[in-house]
Amino acid sequence: MRRVCITLSLLFLVLAVIMVVRTATFTSPHVEVTPAEPAALDHDGALARFSKAIQFKTISHQDPAQFPAEEFEKFRNYLVETFPWVHKAMQREIINSNALLYTWIGSDATLPPIILIAHYDVVPIDPGSESKWTHPPFSGEIADGYIWGRGTMDFKVGVVGLLEACETLLKAGFQPHRTIHLAFGHDEEIGGLQGAAQIAKTLKERGVKAFFLMDEGGAITSGILPGIKDPVALICLGEKGYVSLELIVEGKGGHSSQPPKETNIGLLARAIERLETHQMPMRLEGPFREMLEYTGPKMNWPLRFVMANLWALSPVVKWQLSKLPAAAAALHTTTAPTIIEAGAKENVLPIRARAVVNFRLLPGDTVQEVLEHAQSVVDDARVKIGVLSPEEAHDASPVSPTNSPAYQLIARSLREMAPDAIVAPGISLGGTDARHYTEVAEGCYRIEPIIVGERELALIHNTDERLSVENYLRAIQIYIRVIYNACS
Repeated sequence: MRRVCITLSLLFLVLAVIMVVRTATFTSPHVEVTPAEPAALDHDGALARFSKAIQFKTISHQDPAQFPAEEFEKFRNYLVETFPWVHKAMQREIINSNALLYTWIGSDATLPPIILIAHYDVVPIDPGSESKWTHPPFSGEIADGYIWGRGTMDFKVGVVGLLEACETLLKAGFQPHRTIHLAFGHDEEIGGLQGAAQIAKTLKERGVKAFFLMDEGGAITSGILPGIKDPVALICLGEKGYVSLELIVEGKGGHSSQPPKETNIGLLARAIERLETHQMPMRLEGPFREMLEYTGPKMNWPLRFVMANLWALSPVVKWQLSKLPAAAAALHTTTAPTIIEAGAKENVLPIRARAVVNFRLLPGDTVQEVLEHAQSVVDDARVKIGVLSPEEAHDASPVSPTNSPAYQLIARSLREMAPDAIVAPGISLGGTDARHYTEVAEGCYRIEPIIVGERELALIHNTDERLSVENYLRAIQIYIRVIYNACS
């Protein structure tokens, strides 16, 4: 027994030494740069142009009949009037009536192009909430250091910021070596099938295979990750998949005074409870794990120790992260009941009960696997389960590499304009237009070049959406650096 205790003590000692040594030598593959000199910008003019762009009500509605075609056309015409250098130097195409594709021909046709994308549609304002806005939602008001209005963060900052960057470069006499495509979808908020998907199809038919694509998705976050004081620029390498399952129970109705032992609503409720209780497993892998490994060396003790030893402590880390909704969402395919329908009168048992459960798929899980998981967990033939809107369901996007020249270029460009930022990979929890372009780009990277904290993140799709003046001007500078570094 004594020998066993001595052996175990030695093993624990060796393990402790290994973990301490790993912590002491734990370093991040950080991109070292020299801060770049900002380009000369017409600050007042840039802000005025962005303010005006917010005033167009380019709202995406699920119902095609509500599409405000005239407002979208006015916005496109505004871009033509506002960025004359861009529209003189680049080929402009309208794809599928509303999406925009700009092509800036490079001087070296042997170099693969880059694709920089954004979308100019925005989500609606919650009915009845207009009076709750500090400044009207489509005013584009510049006040208190912010530009106010729907689309300032999501994602007209990308559309107008990219055009402002190109206009600035053109005025300075810049000629790109490689071709640049600017692609602006008009329906990202409802899936991008008519906008981004059609632009990507056009590029594929032309044989385009880009060096990289850059879209929204991550951001330069401040105060989001525990134990880190510096901003963290999260370049998302991919995004989660999407599927909604429809659960239907149909059976006998009747009078509520004589209910059967099991009602249709009760069967449906139990099915939902099983799905919530028995969710798909958590996995600490892929981009999220890479993010912890990149940022871990910058964390305070004892988090630095933990991140240096994920090989041994990942079960503890998963358990802790599972308590935080945002972190847990990056660890597994999420389950979210979003719709439940049944009954028309309080004393009548409905003959039909219906629910919709939305799943966001972690890379590695498939739509078919989610369907099979749900059927297995519910395990009740009386509950019919099927895919709702199969045309919208899709697996997670491919995960782009961090060891590529494209990732390093974007990381360098970010740090040249935000030198305090720690650049790390991540995974986008929501959908973006980038998923439509995976066949026409070697790598798809997602980062919105603005610094945001929890307060700012909460403004996306919300009342009082706004972007600071400093953030907008920095975004233009980062776009300039990406273009310059990729194409000079």
